[in-house]
Amino acid sequence: MLGAVYRHSASLGDLLIPLMREVADQTGESMSIYVRSGDVRVCLHRIDSMHAVRGDVREGDVLPLERGSGGRILLAFSGAKGKLYETIRAECCYASVGERDPETVGISVPFFGAGHVMGAMTVAGPRSRIDKTFIANARALLLRAAARATSSLGGDASAINQSLGAILAGARSSTAAAARSAR
Repeated sequence: MLGAVYRHSASLGDLLIPLMREVADQTGESMSIYVRSGDVRVCLHRIDSMHAVRGDVREGDVLPLERGSGGRILLAFSGAKGKLYETIRAECCYASVGERDPETVGISVPFFGAGHVMGAMTVAGPRSRIDKTFIANARALLLRAAARATSSLGGDASAINQSLGAILAGARSSTAAAARSAR
């Protein structure tokens, strides 16, 4: 099973690792790619944060689907039922605060191939460095990267782009409101 995941990851890595480096450089936090393998998720690729304090996930690690942002994304886009997963599908994003590890925050988005979810892109770091503003900014960066990956993999990026558009429209509205109140 892990051999098949590795073979699949080699070709994905050529596409995903440059995108991962961009997001990791812009956020300053660790970036991971997770894929589903049965009832678990596997960390396919990882770029560690340059900070001394960072998560303990490594390439090849097997993690649960039911805890953490990457697992929740994979479950949602594999058809999991429930209000949480409906919300994740609508927003193409999920932020997990202390779900898998009490001191870790993860923000994840899906990326797609032709007709199916291929994996989850995740930015993660310690709670001490990640706040609501960080999550909002990381979400936009991740969605942009996921849209690029999805388009390159022959997938449909329309849901990702729609979610990104909603974020950007909300940011423009907030900026305009702040400018009006400053006058």
